[in-house]
Amino acid sequence: MDKILIIGACGQLGTELTLKLREIKGKDNVIASDILDEPIALLSDGPYEKLNIMNKESFQIILEKYDIKQAYHLAAVLSAKGEQNPHFAWQLNMESLLTVLEAGKNQLDKIYWPSSIAVFGPDTPKENTPQNTIMGPNTVYGISKLAGERWCEYYHKQYGVDVRSLRYPGLIGYKALPGGGTTDYAVDIFHKAIAGENYECFLSEKTSLPMMYMDDAVKATIDLMETDQQNVKVRSSYNLAAMSFTPAEIAKEIQKHYPDFEISYNPDFRQKIADSWPGSIDDSVARNNWGWQHSFGLKELTEVMINNLRKEIVFD
Repeated sequence: MDKILIIGACGQLGTELTLKLREIKGKDNVIASDILDEPIALLSDGPYEKLNIMNKESFQIILEKYDIKQAYHLAAVLSAKGEQNPHFAWQLNMESLLTVLEAGKNQLDKIYWPSSIAVFGPDTPKENTPQNTIMGPNTVYGISKLAGERWCEYYHKQYGVDVRSLRYPGLIGYKALPGGGTTDYAVDIFHKAIAGENYECFLSEKTSLPMMYMDDAVKATIDLMETDQQNVKVRSSYNLAAMSFTPAEIAKEIQKHYPDFEISYNPDFRQKIADSWPGSIDDSVARNNWGWQHSFGLKELTEVMINNLRKEIVFD
């Protein structure tokens, strides 16, 4: 069984991906790593290494220690936080990717790196955004993801590196808190509703964005990594979709469970970011190439989030 390294394992996506891969591959075959001294509680039952991915020597030591053959490189500064410190965001997002891609030349058999709908910009078609289209991102996060896509394709064509990627929409899950993205409202809103509080949204009520429940995102990631190389025909990054909704629409769905829940709107700097992104995504290429299918729509998402967060939220 190949040993797998998850870089950025303590983040929102990293947590759930590590848990699922340990379930499938065995906990000793999936090494979690992050910049934290100790892993979060959910990941404490398997191997963990403290890793600052900007430290190439530390990364190399871990590769050799475990004889790593696959790496999932998830560490990044996300959209909203990236705008607060653009130079650092660019440095972390780009240099770390190049470090991992270099390891793909002669050490790693397979690499996963996530892209995002942030690669699209104001001139991109807003509805059913196609796989190949005008990009033009206007955030440092989106710029770094677009550049990263080009590097991934370059390393595949020039050096034969087996690197695979998905353009995630907004990801919604309950096992870990979000990490500074523009779509984070769609997680925070559930915490407020279950706690009996109202929610002030930082996006306008009619801002429609592509979203996905975390289980679907994890499934898509593993499906892409497990499929035969011949099925991976896009080496930049695949469009990925499940549902699109506005803050008003998710609030209405939540009110079916919590009738007294109220939402208000106070758009901030994240509104400009959201306005530059698509409202819906055409992911037919992923569905045709390697059989991607989603399972959760808005109704199913709302039910599973409420049912699980009810068990976890501690009321004062």
